Amino acid sequence: MTAPLQLDLAAFVDPTLLLAALAGGAFGAALGALPAFIFTGFMVIAGQVAEYVNPDAAGITTAVAFGPPFSPAISFAGGAAAAAYAAKRGYMDTGFDYHEAKNIAFAQGTKPDVLAVGAVFGVVGFWLTELSNAFLLPWDSIAMGVTLSALIHRVAFGYAIIGDRGGSLLDMSPFEREETRVIGDSATDGGDDAATDGGTATGKTRFAVEPWLPHQYKWSGVATIGVFGGLLGAFIALETGLVFMGFGISAATLVFLNCGVEKIPVTHHITLIGAAGAVAAVGGDPAGATTLGLVAGGVFGVISALFGEAFQRVFYAHGDTHWDPPAAAIVLGSLLIGLLAIVGVLPDSSYVPTLGL
Repeated sequence: MTAPLQLDLAAFVDPTLLLAALAGGAFGAALGALPAFIFTGFMVIAGQVAEYVNPDAAGITTAVAFGPPFSPAISFAGGAAAAAYAAKRGYMDTGFDYHEAKNIAFAQGTKPDVLAVGAVFGVVGFWLTELSNAFLLPWDSIAMGVTLSALIHRVAFGYAIIGDRGGSLLDMSPFEREETRVIGDSATDGGDDAATDGGTATGKTRFAVEPWLPHQYKWSGVATIGVFGGLLGAFIALETGLVFMGFGISAATLVFLNCGVEKIPVTHHITLIGAAGAVAAVGGDPAGATTLGLVAGGVFGVISALFGEAFQRVFYAHGDTHWDPPAAAIVLGSLLIGLLAIVGVLPDSSYVPTLGL
């Protein structure tokens, strides 16, 4: 059993890091959470390429793409919180098919109070990440920051944690039947949702169930993209030794989704966990793709994909704000890798810390 780790408060109150986190959160609010995340993807690609050319040049990935200001726990989470706040205040009337607070592609612009909310949640995400890092907890600290930040903004702005639970949490068939519910109708929705929908009047309808991705929620399709996405991430990591390159590529592809191209899959939780699982399975030296590593990548990819789908059915589809399924899936996938390494099933834990246990 390891000695208790000492919590270093220096990073938590470092003015340079705090100012960068404030800027990153405001950046995510101004651009919108999804465009900010896409920017992170391009930064990851740039950082991984630089690291491939010069192994000592890891600063772009670790200090910029995954640190203040552009960590998803800071810029993306800040943008998601800003959307939840803006919808609550009635600032968003975009014609979005779902609850306006879920419209993470919408740029909030320069409205001072919205940017301030993004900035505050940038610091919240930074602190959540540093807390995981301080104790070397065996999961992806950034993904955990994104996940917990979404829970915090739901509570802080008065949204239900899960949302309307009129039927089975896992049942997406009401969406397929295009069933709707009336917002603000006391008989169906508790009479208090009108304000959360930007002040809309009673009588406005929304889908009874709102799947995170209307083109990516059927179990068979999710499992299939999970296998192949995991293989892709695994091959890239094993060939290059860059465990985050697949993540960066997947995140960058979302520029097409943001631009309205239909049926673009979301795969960053799949390629990242597939890559990490592959590296963990082959040990400390991932150079050279192996059958074992690729199989492990496919297995971990499908696990991450299916958990992300299960999470969205419970915490996204019935709720009012964006609670990111990929982030939750990365938490689960990285935790699984870390625990399997701790008990000796896997020879390595890839990028997942394990010294805290």
